Amino acid sequence: MQTTPAAPALDLASLVDALLQGKLTEADAARLAAAGQEAVLLTLMAANARIAALQQPAAGHPSTPSAMVPIYQKPPTPRRKKKPGAKNGHPGSRRPTPAKIDQRVEHRLPACPCCGGELNRCNRHRTRIIEDIPQNIQPVVTEHTIHRDYCPACKKHVEPVVPDAMPGATLGHRVVALLSGFHYGLGITLSQVQEILSAHLNTQVSLGGLLNASGRMAAALLPWYEQLSQELRASSCLNADETGWRVNGQTHWLWCFCNSDGCYYMIDRSRGSDALHKFFVEVFAGTLVHDFWAVYESAMVENHQYCLVHLLRELFKVDEHNGSAEWKAFSKQLKRLIRDGLRLRKRPDYTRQRYRSRFGLIYHRLDILAGGTYNDPDARRLAKRIHKYRDHLFTFLDQLHVPPDNNGGERQIRPAVIMRKNILGNRSQNGAHIQGVLMSIFRTLKLRGHDPTTTIAAALREMLQTGQLPPLPAKAVAYG
Repeated sequence: MQTTPAAPALDLASLVDALLQGKLTEADAARLAAAGQEAVLLTLMAANARIAALQQPAAGHPSTPSAMVPIYQKPPTPRRKKKPGAKNGHPGSRRPTPAKIDQRVEHRLPACPCCGGELNRCNRHRTRIIEDIPQNIQPVVTEHTIHRDYCPACKKHVEPVVPDAMPGATLGHRVVALLSGFHYGLGITLSQVQEILSAHLNTQVSLGGLLNASGRMAAALLPWYEQLSQELRASSCLNADETGWRVNGQTHWLWCFCNSDGCYYMIDRSRGSDALHKFFVEVFAGTLVHDFWAVYESAMVENHQYCLVHLLRELFKVDEHNGSAEWKAFSKQLKRLIRDGLRLRKRPDYTRQRYRSRFGLIYHRLDILAGGTYNDPDARRLAKRIHKYRDHLFTFLDQLHVPPDNNGGERQIRPAVIMRKNILGNRSQNGAHIQGVLMSIFRTLKLRGHDPTTTIAAALREMLQTGQLPPLPAKAVAYG
């Protein structure tokens, strides 16, 4: 009796892969149908689960904003490896002694606190300086009498301008700048700002009053916002990053364009090229440093530098779940190549000829790595990426003012991320616009070494006196 050979066992994982990649053959479909209804159902359920997983935002992907990843999908924060505090040998620092002493108080015991005996007075003492604020801080309230007189030549009544506050406002420039700094600079909620003003500064202001005051100030400082965008577009290097933001319950995006001299925030409905074209209204002649979010390729930019730290993060992320020999070899070579590039940047002792020789060797190794044939899907995917971005991975070696990473952009967008957790976004498009304007101004003034409260108050006062807002101050000494 001739026996029928047993049908090979179905490999459901391979069938699911073929189904999702559009490579399911007629023979595969026939084998699946012959296996029965249960096998078909299992295959479809596995494919559905795979599709759902692919549609979820990847928590570890460098182009995924943290706001779009559910909290339960985020990996736990790793434990701190370094000890907190200053390192050994650090000189340390102390708060400087105040230049002015407002009052002096002497302290002396009348008797021994242990036995109550009489004390022999010695010529020994020490001083201790304590700074504090008054228990009851009172605002300075000024009543302005504004005389209106008649001009027979112009045939109209005229009156002087009060430079201490915006027209029609009852709060002075310093108060408005301070409360706006609390909210738009530090991320304190408006209700908390209201509580601070009421409990500690003896100033009663409604939430609507706070919003209106900030809105008037943002409108007055709008020329600074526009000047900042022009200055950044004229710079030789910019960092760019974006993160999720909520406006009236809908997902928007907070874009950040910055360098060491300024920081420009823009909240837009789009995470695509439309938002980039609103900032880059003409070709940016400098170098834009950013992550691997594909939209940045559409920006009107002459040069790019892709963040190598993002690339290294992805390599280490894949290392956690891919142990194939081919991937390990690929990952090791790419890591070594990146690190060799970073080391080359730090070799000022090299002659120009030797530097260019090593520079060319790095690109030669990169081309070999990107042009290889790989069976491992992760190696194949990364090789395709470095081939695509080949000309913009080591821009920093040719342009020494360009950083190899986007850490600068991430540092400037981090305050916005922390602020988002507290204020939860904006309720209107106008509120989002005010948010972008004032966040940009407060952050830029701090980067340029100016006290935002004092600088803004002085600028608004000058604007009311002269009819024109002074230019955004240039960089000074570091502040704060």
